[in-house]
Amino acid sequence: MIECPEADMWIYRLMLGLMLGLIIGCMFFVPAAVMAMTVTFLNPGRSDEVYWVTANNCMMAAAHNLGMQLEIIYVERDHLKTLELAKKIAARPVSARPDYVILSNDYAVGAEAMRILDAAHIKTFFAYSGFSDAGERDKVGLPRQIYKGWLGGLEPRAGDAGYLTARALIQRGMAEKLMGADGKLHMLAIAGDRSTTTSYKRNEGMRRAVAEAKNVVIDQVIYADWNRAKAQEQSTWLYQRYPDTRLVWAGNDLMAFGAMESWRARGGKPGRDAYFSGINTSSEAFTALESGSLSSLAGGHFITGAFSLVMLYDYHHGKDFADEGLELERSMFILFTPHEARRFQYLFGAQNYERLDFRRFSKVLNPAAKKYDFSFRQLLNQADLRR
Repeated sequence: MIECPEADMWIYRLMLGLMLGLIIGCMFFVPAAVMAMTVTFLNPGRSDEVYWVTANNCMMAAAHNLGMQLEIIYVERDHLKTLELAKKIAARPVSARPDYVILSNDYAVGAEAMRILDAAHIKTFFAYSGFSDAGERDKVGLPRQIYKGWLGGLEPRAGDAGYLTARALIQRGMAEKLMGADGKLHMLAIAGDRSTTTSYKRNEGMRRAVAEAKNVVIDQVIYADWNRAKAQEQSTWLYQRYPDTRLVWAGNDLMAFGAMESWRARGGKPGRDAYFSGINTSSEAFTALESGSLSSLAGGHFITGAFSLVMLYDYHHGKDFADEGLELERSMFILFTPHEARRFQYLFGAQNYERLDFRRFSKVLNPAAKKYDFSFRQLLNQADLRR
């Protein structure tokens, strides 16, 4: 054994202590500083619905762009499953819980899901659909009050979609002079559901367009639960009941397709002897718009989830969005022209949203930005700037 002088031994012990301290520091302190923020989104739709798949893909691109860890779980339109998933997330070990959970108040289960997560000290944020019912609002109050972890929300201005598509549909009917024996245009309205904020506001927008036109009659409003087959079945007997109907407004693209199929089944030709509108950005919808079988189409609001991540990114990094409001409702829809439909297909037809730079919407990363710009048209116009 070689003996070390006392000074050398002191240096050796000092170096050993420093190394041990560094190792311990790396184990306990460094990960907390560098670990990416974590977000879970309880997607209210089905895993085979084009709209919700599109929303997911866009969110994943935004999360990657912003350096987040994003977990997406489909609820499959089962409102009870939302609550089950909220309970499972709340029951996870603290180290395995997400920093934030994004919810959508579809089928009015948002309040209970938020209560479960808030009790576990998990912060929540509502995207796509929030609280519009007065009874619900009385129970939940405002963000950061009764439920301290409820940070706020972001909704597309759903009424815009209903209004834009209905107005364009009515204008087409007038141009084609499709009035009934009473001199008025007759329209059927196929709505989504009776409880979701999105459905309610789209219907409001549609009714506003009808009220402005003055010579339009809504023969009946039905609810097809956003489902193609159900819309096809219901419209079959509605066409028999209301033979003067030549306009069909639908709350999404799938229900429009169902109504178009039943019209074809009775020998009709969508886009020639009856006119249909839809909402969303599926390839089938764009094809129908270009062929003329779909007369008006609005969409773009699938970006709501991605922009919600931008807001949470800023909050997480010290820039609260509260200066613009806690529950934001922003214009995101556009009424697509055939040219814009082709452009969308060219840019995003393969469901690749990685070309979008969501970092430029962050106030943390762009201190000069004073207000969030969450419009879809500017994304459509600028998407090809980033390769």
